[in-house]
Amino acid sequence: MLDVAGTELTAEDKEILAHPLVGGVILFSRNYEAPAQLSELIASIHSIRATPLLIAADQEGGRVQRFRDGFTRLPPVADLGVIHDKDRARARELAEQTGWLNAAELREAGVDLNFSPVLDLDMKKSTVIGDRAFHKNPETVAELARSYMRGMELAGMSAVGKHFPGHGSITADSHETISVDTRSYADIRNADLVAFERLIHYGIPALMIAHIIYPECDALPAGFSRFWLQDILRTELDFKGAIFSDDLSMKGAAGVGGIVERAEASLEAGCDMFLVCNDRSAAVQVIDNLRPDISPVSNARLLQLQGRDITNDNQVLRETAHWHAAAKAIESYSLKETLDFDL
Repeated sequence: MLDVAGTELTAEDKEILAHPLVGGVILFSRNYEAPAQLSELIASIHSIRATPLLIAADQEGGRVQRFRDGFTRLPPVADLGVIHDKDRARARELAEQTGWLNAAELREAGVDLNFSPVLDLDMKKSTVIGDRAFHKNPETVAELARSYMRGMELAGMSAVGKHFPGHGSITADSHETISVDTRSYADIRNADLVAFERLIHYGIPALMIAHIIYPECDALPAGFSRFWLQDILRTELDFKGAIFSDDLSMKGAAGVGGIVERAEASLEAGCDMFLVCNDRSAAVQVIDNLRPDISPVSNARLLQLQGRDITNDNQVLRETAHWHAAAKAIESYSLKETLDFDL
């Protein structure tokens, strides 16, 4: 999964996206001006290949929302955790409405996947996670994320939980540095993995892996680790869905070698799709040098993530009663203003 330069495809974008190793495109704030422009960009991406590329974005709400003007501004999901402490039923209902509205607006534009919800725990240590997490209690995270995922499914979108096996207990930002979590496997299993295990049981179709080293478990970052992806995720937790790496251009992935070595290690460990973002030369290196043994099983997992049209009704989304009810509900629980955080 690669990125593109701007609000329209360049000739170089088109050439790269036509390559058979490319399976998807992730869009960022620089790719967005307005809903109509976004739809046109996605249509132009789809026109390149007979089998449509997966179109993804990080549209969590709060600090991380790629598409803003013309989309509902979403509160951070930590606001739902605050409400949950007082009224569990209302928090679950609001989580489902938020998941539905977020996914419905993205699907209207043609986005297939939202890398959301965040399943990390807010342990008050990680500034890069913080209010992107629902709560510090894993059972609360699982409860709210399940409702959020249900809303996304009702809007025709698959959820992608992140960042397995958990990013909330370290202070370092894996975008900027090699990040290490020194806890034992037992400590991680009894805390962070609880939410992931619950969501796997509830049928989450995809997960994204953290670029964090857990040296008490394995010397490799989780996204390159057969221990985490095969022994724990596939075998112990019996996860059958798609596995995405986080961006291989991040500093947290640097210890594995160059970009081609990272791509090879990611696939060898068990990722179905890896991301190379914001580094066009790295993307070209991968395309020119990677010779993967592409698994039909991986292809099948990824094909199942394409966005679904859930109605033949041509009514504009924002004219529907469902959208108005969800937008009103979301407006009712925003607790504070948040700064934008463009990862």
